[in-house]
Amino acid sequence: MALSRSVSPPKLGRSKASNTLTSGPRPARSGTGTPTPPGERRAPGPGTAPSARCAARTPASSSRSRGRDGRTSPRLLPSIASVEHIWYVRRVNHPRHRGRVSLHPRGFGFVTFEPGHEPESAFAAPPDLNGFLTDDVVTGRLEESAKGHRIHDLKLVEREREHLFGSVTLRKGKRWLTIDPEISNTDWPLDGADELEAGTFVVARIDGDHAAMLRQVAPTEQSLERVMVRHDLPTTFPELPKLPKLPRKELERRRDLREMVTVTIDSPSTKDIDDAVAALPADEHGALRVLVSIADVDSMVPIDSPLDLEARRRATSVYLADRVIPMFPRSLSEDALSLHPGVDRPTVTVEMRVDPEGVVTAVDVYESVIRSHGRLDYKQVADFLEGDDDAVPETTQPTLRWLRTAVARLDMVRSARGGVSFIDDESVIKIDQDTREPTEVVARKSTIAHQLIERLMVAANEAVATWLRDRGLPTLYRVHEEPEPERVVQLAEAARLLGLEAGFGPTLTPKALAAFERQIRDRPNAPALQTVLRRLLGPARYDRHPSQHFGLGAPLYLHFTSPIRRYADLVVHRVVKAYLRGERKELPHSADLDTIALNLNDRSYRAAKAERERMRMLAARLFKQRIGEELRGNVVALEPFGLIVQLEKSGITATVATEELPGGPYKTSNDGFAFEGKDRRFVIGQPIHVQVVDADEVLGRIELKLAPR
Repeated sequence: MALSRSVSPPKLGRSKASNTLTSGPRPARSGTGTPTPPGERRAPGPGTAPSARCAARTPASSSRSRGRDGRTSPRLLPSIASVEHIWYVRRVNHPRHRGRVSLHPRGFGFVTFEPGHEPESAFAAPPDLNGFLTDDVVTGRLEESAKGHRIHDLKLVEREREHLFGSVTLRKGKRWLTIDPEISNTDWPLDGADELEAGTFVVARIDGDHAAMLRQVAPTEQSLERVMVRHDLPTTFPELPKLPKLPRKELERRRDLREMVTVTIDSPSTKDIDDAVAALPADEHGALRVLVSIADVDSMVPIDSPLDLEARRRATSVYLADRVIPMFPRSLSEDALSLHPGVDRPTVTVEMRVDPEGVVTAVDVYESVIRSHGRLDYKQVADFLEGDDDAVPETTQPTLRWLRTAVARLDMVRSARGGVSFIDDESVIKIDQDTREPTEVVARKSTIAHQLIERLMVAANEAVATWLRDRGLPTLYRVHEEPEPERVVQLAEAARLLGLEAGFGPTLTPKALAAFERQIRDRPNAPALQTVLRRLLGPARYDRHPSQHFGLGAPLYLHFTSPIRRYADLVVHRVVKAYLRGERKELPHSADLDTIALNLNDRSYRAAKAERERMRMLAARLFKQRIGEELRGNVVALEPFGLIVQLEKSGITATVATEELPGGPYKTSNDGFAFEGKDRRFVIGQPIHVQVVDADEVLGRIELKLAPR
């Protein structure tokens, strides 16, 4: 249960800056993912106000304890009466601004305000954040100076976070919890840990201004617990009711596609299969019909049911390198809803007529029932499309050939309008199935089969977006705005440093973007350059207002094809089904779209960040055994503390600290794309030869230095 009262956490004094190498503070803007994937943020934190789960104890502003490490620690204060009254009076006399806290490991942080607020965020100094946690909702007073906006006098409004991860610290005979520095810059009193030694890692429950120990964390699980607790990833579901069986009349009401040869194409390890594809031969006019059928999650998960509300809170499945945290219980996501071969499944189908020139001339969306004729994996399909007729069952071969034809047509139109899709190499940790230990990190190559499915899913998403907009139906769109002019200038400057000429002009168009991406596609350091391009383009987000998806060059776009994994898709399904059944006045979710979009953007961002962090942690475990090894990589970012290098072959990012760079001191160039020293210069995109110095799994950090010449 979230806190809803407002009260001041303590003014505990300055916390010692962390020595941790990080990639810098979180971005101030709300958004999700990159032009094609998801992303975005919002978070929880511990409380100092009374509530159903937090004791009526409040940290004091005048009484505090400081440890030798410089971190401050709260003490107790008598409970405050009439909290709401005090907050109301101060709000009347002093206009306050509401936002969400995000802490940097070095102790300072930012408060990001609600959409439409100007400014979007404000800096908060370490003393102002003592006692607060990342993702706390606060109000504060805003000041503007030559250095920008600063917020202070923070009051806690709401706290969602229930658990903390950290290590035990002994101080004057008492035990304190030194919390993950991205969550708190303050040590907390730790109850129930009298027998634990200093340095022991634990997960604790927030109890007012104290932490109550829940469990000790084994060394092999420390990095996983850090990710799970940091990003508030849930591990349990509400009690699962008995799953309803679709009545025969319901199946008979749907369009019957069970005799049509329909296949699923996924990775061999995929268990939550939510999309299937089929194609019909060209008609007398040369037009193909492509059918994309998606699992009908709504048929088993009623709106506002406990399972639905839990899925809405989670927003997305989280794919960590060594495990999946599903949006729905596995009995649903991997069984009852998954499109397994030979099993009748309710689906929602989008059927597209694709003419010989690649134009989608007609779209039909309807409820259906399918029976998959084959579960294929990407390697099988790629081998078949490249000439190996024995790679897939003979019954599926005509379907795959027509799908390839359809995608070739769709590609012509897509290429003409511009945009990029970023189907590039993906870092993958190989896990031993017996020991569950990581064995290798590699960059998985994208194949013709990956591209085929990506093109079909994008086409289906676009078709449904247009279908809904044309009918004036409220829904959630996937919006990606064109870059701000200053970002276009930055991108052109980055291109020049790499020996390329962009020639964008004052604005960037999807066609110009596609032309630039084509220039870098075949360069040896293409993956690193695409990483830079993603960062400059910025994230996409969910929004109820229809708008373009700049990265894809699409006038409209949404997510429809993965309702087992993304709640946004389930929202779209429900609107489609309500319309098909004649409901017009009160469509599902219509009153809550803005609230749902905010949560989805936040949770998607958090999930994407958790996935990256877990990948780096397991990679660090492997690289700990490779100290001294020399590798090649490319510079993908410059931070005050050093170079961020993407390693070739694995695609993993690591850090070369500034002090490890010879020929210093270094300063960042005016354009922000180069480190300049006395006689050396490092620029974004530059190939670099490095040596592994150290690796820390819990921090997810791999440290490098320049390899000897």
